[in-house]
Amino acid sequence: DVQLQASGGGLVQAGGSLRLSCVASGFTSNEYAIGWFRQAPGKEREGVSCISASDGSTYYADSVKGRFTLSIDNAKNTVYLQMNSLKPEDTAVYYCAADDIPLPNMILYEYDYWGQGTQVTVSS
Repeated sequence: DVQLQASGGGLVQAGGSLRLSCVASGFTSNEYAIGWFRQAPGKEREGVSCISASDGSTYYADSVKGRFTLSIDNAKNTVYLQMNSLKPEDTAVYYCAADDIPLPNMILYEYDYWGQGTQVTVSS
């Protein structure tokens, strides 16, 4: 079974940084993609960023481009989301998800496996 474990959330002041981690277990090859999504209270879940475990290609939502960086350590089956210059509007529960097709995309229903969320709160 594929399982995802997200961690690294917390409380930070505006302008600060956090690094989220997502450990993916159960995959037998690097033919998958990991996406990060977030959901703020009263809002729909939205895509943040995604990466192909196969070739490392990435995609970023416009709202985080230039501030967030996604990387992968295939030896550890871990994806890292480095979040810099955080803003109060980044406050949300962040989820990592896996798609068994290794093409980065932000199409929510394409993702078959979901981890538990991790809360990110950015104070002003």
